[in-house]
Amino acid sequence: MKSVLGIQLEYKLLEEDAISELLSRVPGWEYCDGMLKKSFRNLDYCHGILFVNSIAFLAEKLNHHPDLEVRYDEVVVAMTTHDVGGLTSYDFELAARINEIV
Repeated sequence: MKSVLGIQLEYKLLEEDAISELLSRVPGWEYCDGMLKKSFRNLDYCHGILFVNSIAFLAEKLNHHPDLEVRYDEVVVAMTTHDVGGLTSYDFELAARINEIV
């Protein structure tokens, strides 16, 4: 699978400098508590559910699954690579692809 960010996809723990550089490529995402997070607001509930289903499709395609929180008018996405205990290129790749579907 080709990366939309042009990075090598691997389950290798990223260093802080790489995380900072990749954050600049995924607008609206933040690094918080060891996770990559973004809140998508102003969605009505039905559009939020459709959005979550689209994320689920991408996650299956990448075999990388984020935590999803659905609220009345908001969807919160948070991810980390549990197998390595932090962020990998897969987290940023999924973030970029989620940004594309918004």
